[in-house]
Amino acid sequence: MSEEKKAIKKTIKKEIEEKKIVAKKKHPRDTIKRADNKKISSKKDINTEAKEVTLKTKNDRKAKKYRAAISKIEKGREYTLEEAVKIIKEISTTRFDSSVEIHLNLNVDTKNPEHALRGSVSLPAGLGKTKKIAVVCGAGKEKEAKDAGAAIVGGKELIEKISKGDIEFEVLVATPEMMPELAKAGKVLGPKGLMPNPKDNTVAENIKATIEDIKKGRAEYRSDSYGIIHSVIGKVSFDEKKLLENVEVFLSAIHNAKPSSLKGTFIKTIYLTTTMGPSIKIKE
Repeated sequence: MSEEKKAIKKTIKKEIEEKKIVAKKKHPRDTIKRADNKKISSKKDINTEAKEVTLKTKNDRKAKKYRAAISKIEKGREYTLEEAVKIIKEISTTRFDSSVEIHLNLNVDTKNPEHALRGSVSLPAGLGKTKKIAVVCGAGKEKEAKDAGAAIVGGKELIEKISKGDIEFEVLVATPEMMPELAKAGKVLGPKGLMPNPKDNTVAENIKATIEDIKKGRAEYRSDSYGIIHSVIGKVSFDEKKLLENVEVFLSAIHNAKPSSLKGTFIKTIYLTTTMGPSIKIKE
């Protein structure tokens, strides 16, 4: 190979190497300094930083409302039901009509099946919302269910749909004779807490009365693995008298459901709260 060709080849090789080095260099905009002098070295970091700033701004706004609400609650104090209901209406931090929730910490043995509480209670003022009801029954009960206001009514064909995960309802009611068939859908309904149960009056012969009861406003309760019950008992828009009546009826139902083998204190603590709002401890 001539010296001239060797020189040309060397020059081309050098140019290729220089292009590779330039390609590896970061673009000036990929390195930015923040106000605190920390470097952001990539576009990914820039996007992350922007999200963090947005989130921080939202949290600051939320914290401001939350701090204003919690300032109305005296730390460590236990309130009477009347006082709590009055305050709960003042501390709602949402723009929509928040739900009012009750949380009970029970003195139960969570490993004892007898201490597992589950049931429902009809509240005098209702819950402030209408639930979509489905009914699984025989052909002879279908008209009764539809006339009572059930949104979905069916028999075996409805069970097949449910088994495939087609759930377009909030409450499921079934007649006793359909329960063996409905057991096929247990894996779908069980985890969602939708399996009909005689304890919460969703397995019944009198379909009309059951549906009417649910539509009036029925609060369902179930103790979790920590022995705590969480339930909605109304809306912030309810007047104080209606909320107070709902809480009293709910607590009465829980006391009546106390396991016979349980001695001593049954309810350890009671709290009232609203959606995304602070909680108020209730004097038992």
